[in-house]
Amino acid sequence: MGNIVNRVFDSSGPEGKVRGTPQQIVDKYNQLARDAQLAGDRVLAENFQQHAEHYLRLLSSAQKEQEQRREEQERQNRERQAERDRDRAKRQEREANTGGDPSDAPQPDLVDSETTESGLVETPETNKPEKPKRSRKPKPKPKPTNDNDQGGSGEAGTKDDGNNGAPEAAE
Repeated sequence: MGNIVNRVFDSSGPEGKVRGTPQQIVDKYNQLARDAQLAGDRVLAENFQQHAEHYLRLLSSAQKEQEQRREEQERQNRERQAERDRDRAKRQEREANTGGDPSDAPQPDLVDSETTESGLVETPETNKPEKPKRSRKPKPKPKPTNDNDQGGSGEAGTKDDGNNGAPEAAE
C-alpha cells in the first residue's frame, strides 16, 4: 500500500482536479466547502465536505497502520534488547564462575606447522630448497691516484723521470 500519508493524489472533484497529499486535499476541500457555504450553495458545500471526509478517512487509516507498524517494531526491539541483556548476564555469570580472567581458561594446544598439513596448495615457490649463499670475494681497493700522474707507465703517485725511483735533487 506504500506510504499514503506522503503520496500525491489527483482528486476529481465537482469543480475540477485537486492535487496533493491527503492532508492537502482535505484542507483544499474544506476551504472550497466554506467558500460554497458563504456563497449560499449548500449542495456544493456538502459535496466538498464528502470529498474531504473521504480523504480524511484514507489519511486516518494510513496513520493507524503506521502506528501499528511502529508499535510492532518497538515490541521487537524490546524483545531483542531483553535477549541481549539475558545473554550478557549469562556471560558475566560464567566469567564470575571461572575467575573472570580469560587467560585463566584452558588454552588450545599449539599445532606444529611442520608436521601437519596446512590444507594450502603447494606452489613451486614453497617447494624450492634453500640454496646456500656463496661468499663473495672482497672487491679490490682502487689504487690512489695523484694529480701529478700524467699517464706514465710508473706506479701511481710517482713521477717517471728516469731516476728509477731515486729522489729528485733539489736545485
